Amino acid sequence: MEIAIVDDEKIICDEIRKLIQETKPCCHTEEFTNGEDMLLKEKTYDIVFLDIQLEGKNGIRVARELHQKSEDTIVIFVTGSRDYVFQAFDVAAFHYLLKPIDPQKFEEVFTRAFRESQKREKDENSLLLIKTRNRTFPLLKNSLIYVESRGKKAELHTLKETIEIYASLNGLQAKLGPGFYRCHRGYLVNMAYVSEYFHDSVLLSNGETVYLAKEKYQEFAKEYMHYLKNGGASYG
Repeated sequence: MEIAIVDDEKIICDEIRKLIQETKPCCHTEEFTNGEDMLLKEKTYDIVFLDIQLEGKNGIRVARELHQKSEDTIVIFVTGSRDYVFQAFDVAAFHYLLKPIDPQKFEEVFTRAFRESQKREKDENSLLLIKTRNRTFPLLKNSLIYVESRGKKAELHTLKETIEIYASLNGLQAKLGPGFYRCHRGYLVNMAYVSEYFHDSVLLSNGETVYLAKEKYQEFAKEYMHYLKNGGASYG
């Protein structure tokens, strides 16, 4: 799990890092003295411990921009003042810890945040948020048989219906993750629905056939065997 600590006091950063390692040694932490440097990073963080009284952008502004970048990031404010507690609620902070940090309280809050982050990751891994012209709804990834590129649009072929959205195959491939393979420039297939494959095509369990680029045949065969050896598990 990726965790950021944002505080201009090194002693506080060191203390939070130590408490994190004592509670969940599996976590990886990065430290920043200001919010701007963290926001410039391309990566996203699962949990952010954020001071409010920072030089430049204060913690409230940083939290607001952070949630625009990643809605699932959990923000825990760590501050020496109670004055910002209501503003913290306005930016959907998970909790508000006061300095000096109480180790027992920290462990309690961090453990709850860790579990919530795991839950969000699991939900994200199993669901794809779909936005069409008329509606927005979650779609179970394992109900998606294959995706077909249609210029600036993509057709999502599911067990029940075909859904047309504005999206690129590159973007969808990144969101769908393991278990989906780009077998052709125009197609993404869900390995769970592959019945047979040939040198130039893939037969799916619903009876449809999609193209398999000849230069991808060897790689596809290898990925499919790997998928089967892992029990077909793809969805966290």
